[in-house]
Amino acid sequence: MVKKAGKKKTGKRASRHTILAIDVGGSRVKFMTDKERTKRAFASGPGLSAQAMVRKIKALTKDWSYDVISIGYPGPVINNRPLSEPHNLGRGWGGFNFEKAFGRPTKVVNDALMQAIGSYQGGRMLFLGLGTGLGSAMIVEGILEPMELAHLPYLRGKTFEQCVGAAALKRVGKKKWQRAVDDVLARLLAALEPDYVMLGGGNADKIDKLPRKVRLGHNASAFEGGFRLWKKGLFKPPGARW
Repeated sequence: MVKKAGKKKTGKRASRHTILAIDVGGSRVKFMTDKERTKRAFASGPGLSAQAMVRKIKALTKDWSYDVISIGYPGPVINNRPLSEPHNLGRGWGGFNFEKAFGRPTKVVNDALMQAIGSYQGGRMLFLGLGTGLGSAMIVEGILEPMELAHLPYLRGKTFEQCVGAAALKRVGKKKWQRAVDDVLARLLAALEPDYVMLGGGNADKIDKLPRKVRLGHNASAFEGGFRLWKKGLFKPPGARW
């Protein structure tokens, strides 16, 4: 009697896409893959265009292999493209097609939202990024809500960003800046009623004492958010706008 041949077990799992996560900031562009976990960066600033950033990334990742890309952009995003020009970078970002420029599947989201995704610990979370400006996003039970709080009027004709951004810290000093941050946190906690606030960005660690319901995020949360963007079923976007 001849036994039927069964299917051979290869012992190999299906290969997983390697993700390149790019965090675009007002002073630096940082990037990392989920395999190597080695961060590289270069200076950005008001002269950096979208096309120039793509060229620089390609040049600095020639020795890397990656299949898909996540980009955190400092401004509103709709239909996977920047909606408008950024406040702290050069021109040519609005409507730019990063997927075509890189030649790989690409997801573009607001930079604060990408950090929020990497910081999320469940429930209702408000994310605030204290960096060059003020990034903001909410995640409510896994539903993503990008926000633009930075340029809303706040105090004596100034916006939130003008009072708690990097320029304000330099102008008024750490003590007065922290008082402003505490006041902004108290107002937003009362208005939006999150379970907790996650602070990120380059200046978050300058807060001496965190108020109640406020937690300090990790510097690598933006990259983790970029990696999580490609995990199916983890989050529920509110629509096309990121």
